[in-house]
Amino acid sequence: MITIRVSKRSGEYVSFTAKGHAGYAVSGKDIICASVSALIINAVNSVEEFTDDKLLVKEADGFVSIAFPDNLSEKGKLLIDSLVFGLTTIQEDYNNRYLTVTVKEV
Repeated sequence: MITIRVSKRSGEYVSFTAKGHAGYAVSGKDIICASVSALIINAVNSVEEFTDDKLLVKEADGFVSIAFPDNLSEKGKLLIDSLVFGLTTIQEDYNNRYLTVTVKEV
């Protein structure tokens, strides 16, 4: 199962963490893992390309952590909102079996 935790403070993004593997299919054929990875990579690349926002990204096999040291710009917020929306849609489409997304106010 992939576990995603999004932390916000006063409505502003603070951090994003994704851990685990979906287990939907064998490695290389797992469409859930591929979809989640594509959404996360695209969001990071888009924030870096289209905004001046700062991201602190750490990654390893089955793990990614993104910290937002400063408040995101409106464009940055929209891009991360879109990421969370896409991930939540996958979670709902597969009945919470392979992915859980939690957004928490800290």
